[in-house]
Amino acid sequence: MPVFVLSDENVFPPPNLAAEEGLLAIGGDLSTERLLNAYSNGIFPWYSEGEPIMWWSPTPRMVVLPKNYKPSKNLRRIVRKGVFDIRFDSAFADVVEACAQVPRNGQDGTWITPEMQEAYIKLHQEGYAHSVEAYQDKKLVGGLYGVSLGKAFFGESMFHKVTDASKVAYHFLLQFTLDHQFELIDAQQDTPHLRRLGGSLLKRDEFLSLLDQALQHPTLKGPWKSDYTNEKGL
Repeated sequence: MPVFVLSDENVFPPPNLAAEEGLLAIGGDLSTERLLNAYSNGIFPWYSEGEPIMWWSPTPRMVVLPKNYKPSKNLRRIVRKGVFDIRFDSAFADVVEACAQVPRNGQDGTWITPEMQEAYIKLHQEGYAHSVEAYQDKKLVGGLYGVSLGKAFFGESMFHKVTDASKVAYHFLLQFTLDHQFELIDAQQDTPHLRRLGGSLLKRDEFLSLLDQALQHPTLKGPWKSDYTNEKGL
């Protein structure tokens, strides 16, 4: 399949025309309007510093269905201990920056470029991007962020500076999506970590069908708030 070159017009080719590895198009920009159009069509940007913007629609796709989420016994125990203070949308920019800076095993550098950080902060300011933060002793030690449209949440990245901090943040994200009847969490890429957190693989057509259903609902624009206790959902 050819890789499409985007123009200034906010239009994407159909996602089923993506190359075998998932690359669909290059170019364009990271405006709020283009990003929202991309996500609503099952497309997301992913590229490194110095590269053109690359737009992806991989198959299979890693997805978490909130209704099927079951925390492990170990995670239940950690949540009950209450070692982390969990907040929503209290430090979005800090979470994005931490996701870009905290080293990851097997990765050299980051795809969360300054341009990407700026774009997602704008999405957050418009009420479409959200973060979940884990604090310990009033310090941000873990968290995640992503984009919300309809009843779908598109996870972008997570980080931890303290063991289990991101897992607990993820747990409370799942509880939030359950409480608000979200239908899917798009985790994008297949990783052992996401499988352990309940992710499963769907073919592109299956994913796009679920996404279409989820987008029939109004978007819960931010800021998100919660009053969860440590025992919520356990």
